[in-house]
Amino acid sequence: MSGTIAKPDRLTCAPSRAARELDLKRGEFDLAVNLGLIRTVPGEGGGGRRVTRAELDRLRAEDGFPDALRERVAIAGTNEGAKLLDVTPTRFTSLARFGLLVPVRFYLNRYRTVVWLYLAEELRQFATEESNARLLTGRVPAEMRERLKAGLDRRPRNWRGRHIGFLLRQAGDDPWAHAAAVACLLDPADVAEVVGDPYERDHLNRCRPRLPAHGAPGSPAADRAQELMTASEPDEVAWFRADLAHTMETARRRHPAPRPAPEQAPEHVPASGQVPASGQVPAPGQVPGPTSAPEPVAAPAEDRPVPPDHTPSHGLLGWLRRRGRRPTG
Repeated sequence: MSGTIAKPDRLTCAPSRAARELDLKRGEFDLAVNLGLIRTVPGEGGGGRRVTRAELDRLRAEDGFPDALRERVAIAGTNEGAKLLDVTPTRFTSLARFGLLVPVRFYLNRYRTVVWLYLAEELRQFATEESNARLLTGRVPAEMRERLKAGLDRRPRNWRGRHIGFLLRQAGDDPWAHAAAVACLLDPADVAEVVGDPYERDHLNRCRPRLPAHGAPGSPAADRAQELMTASEPDEVAWFRADLAHTMETARRRHPAPRPAPEQAPEHVPASGQVPASGQVPAPGQVPGPTSAPEPVAAPAEDRPVPPDHTPSHGLLGWLRRRGRRPTG
């Protein structure tokens, strides 16, 4: 029928399907999404991001598809990047450590050495800008030499700065998603100091975006990657904490974190705590009948013994004798 509404899964497709239809490898597709080259929408029922058919049609209609799209997500390591800049790998590394080249991805090789990757398109643009010519030839500027000699390496921080941009783009205008994106790049201790409520922290964890995986959880490679993905410099940590605190205020106002329902008071029962012998609970206002065994009545306070620090071996009989009484019966 012409009036039939297409099902949601007919209007959108999963990332793996979209990557195939765009003739991209999955890593290329994910990077294109992060860069905003491919727009995604939330999945139905909270199931991951999806790509609309309209978006696929838009991309396929662009000039030079699919080569032009693949070129925009092409990445290069140190050696390939050095060739694009026409410099030595050593100088390329110096430029990156000084913060002039911003990595877009990293991985750990089998020796657990960090391998940084850069957008080839950005490297070509860097090489063509006249203001960078003095950095590509001749002697390295004195300031750069001194800072690098002191151990400066801005690659991890620059990666985090770029990646938080990716995460916030996916978060959209959802303050909880925004806060969770910021929190995932902070040390858990910092998050706990900013967000003291455990229910709010639990909700943040449920909204937490997935960070790139590097090795099995708890492995040396995974621990090293987590270190690189966690803000560490004081001013950087302060910025993330301030942003988290500000966004949490908005999140609380819009959608407070879910909390367990308050416990309901137990139903009224007879003072004795026993159910009538008939097995029926008396109606409201009805006086229950006597039970087969009355509740024992506590002795007056003046007749109650003060409990000793420990129970004597001769027990109740010895206590009665000390009180000048003899047991009856």
